[in-house]
Amino acid sequence: MSMKLNEIKPAAGAKTERVRVGRGIGSGMGKTAGRGHKGQRARKGGRGKKGFEGGQMPIQRRLPKRGFNSPLLGLTAQVRLSDLQKVKATGEIDIAVLKAEGFVPAGADIVKVIKTGELSKKLSLKGLKLTAGAREAVTAAGGSIAE
Repeated sequence: MSMKLNEIKPAAGAKTERVRVGRGIGSGMGKTAGRGHKGQRARKGGRGKKGFEGGQMPIQRRLPKRGFNSPLLGLTAQVRLSDLQKVKATGEIDIAVLKAEGFVPAGADIVKVIKTGELSKKLSLKGLKLTAGAREAVTAAGGSIAE
């Protein structure tokens, strides 16, 4: 026997009608409407404060705090050696030059050069932080670093 699309039905007991509460004694859910007698949860709006555990110290206060948000997160920026290779400016390269050419966001106060990519230009860097590898690459290309 094959199944027909017009004969498909949900499983027995899968779909039940919603219980209409507070509709008289004969319904079996009249008077207290399934809320029991008195007490906080019998009242309108009686669920209390979110996270409230009846006076016991709530879990969000019992557990220790973890981690932190770095205040320097938005103020620091990274520049690759491959980005420095693309810089059009000549002479000393500092944060202002990198901001002007769009390699660093306007809000950055600290810029760190990281060793990613190649550098063949002779550059003079001023006021930038460098990783050990980036420092070697700049000096190997004949550049200078001023703090």
